[in-house]
Amino acid sequence: MRAEVSPMSAAPAAGAPAALADLPALRDRALGAYLGLALGDALGATVEFMTPREIALRHGVHQQITGGGWLKLAPGQVTDDTTMSLALGEALLRGARDGRLHDTGLIAEAYVAWWRGKPVDCGNTCRRGIQRYLRDGSLAGPQSDGDGGNGALMRNLPAALATLGDDAAFVRVSLAQSHVTHHHPLSDAAVLGIGHALRALVVDGSVLRARAHLDALVRDLPVFRYAPYPRRASGYVVDTVQTVLHFYTSHDDFEDAVVGAVNQGDDADTTGALVGMLAGARCGAAALPSRWVSRLQPAVRRAITEQTEALLAMALRHRAPPPPA
Repeated sequence: MRAEVSPMSAAPAAGAPAALADLPALRDRALGAYLGLALGDALGATVEFMTPREIALRHGVHQQITGGGWLKLAPGQVTDDTTMSLALGEALLRGARDGRLHDTGLIAEAYVAWWRGKPVDCGNTCRRGIQRYLRDGSLAGPQSDGDGGNGALMRNLPAALATLGDDAAFVRVSLAQSHVTHHHPLSDAAVLGIGHALRALVVDGSVLRARAHLDALVRDLPVFRYAPYPRRASGYVVDTVQTVLHFYTSHDDFEDAVVGAVNQGDDADTTGALVGMLAGARCGAAALPSRWVSRLQPAVRRAITEQTEALLAMALRHRAPPPPA
């Protein structure tokens, strides 16, 4: 099953990277990443906070989107991984519409609106950062050892899409949105390293360039080393990154990669979402398992499809000019 998107109104200008001119393939990979994130989220939420042994005893191999879990979700319902991503994407699009491009204040306000909308779940660090913003208006808290969770990483996909063609803007927006709730050097490194890999996959389908970014992350910060796999899948950003990189790099098939990650349990919605994001960008939306895509709640599929289209159009309008010849 392929989630359809309408033709884009913006055309690449002269000097755009050649890969950005191949709009159908670009859309397919971008939509594959965003739907892949939601699919991994919906699949993994069922077994979040379970151990691999508990999952095996209850489900055998958990590989169907059934809802339930500790959040008692409906089949195809997603959690904060997807809904915070959508909130970030809407803030970026609003900024582009209102002449406030990449405005961190709009991002913070979007997180507040998301939280006030009573999401099914909200991590403690995200809640603490949102409450700090409401209390004093600060767009970033001080660097803190308590901010080393995966909450900034799980929601950064819209920043990667909205800034395709402008690496400096990607870094700036990614760190700004992260620091609203998470200010920690390992969180920052994970957000940028995995984000660069995602952008390589989306822009031209370059698995090799994506792998080079992931290898650089591990080389520069050996704490993220994932071979041999330590078999920890908690919400600590190091455990999350190790799980995501292990299953993404060990499996060429989208479904195998996501199923492997979520069956590690623990923070399974987030590890599943991030593996799904990378593997979905690698294979494209057209290659996602149709039985999973059809299980996503229609409103979620529609919101993701529409936002992906809008973020790509935004990226094409606001990309950096080419360097002088």
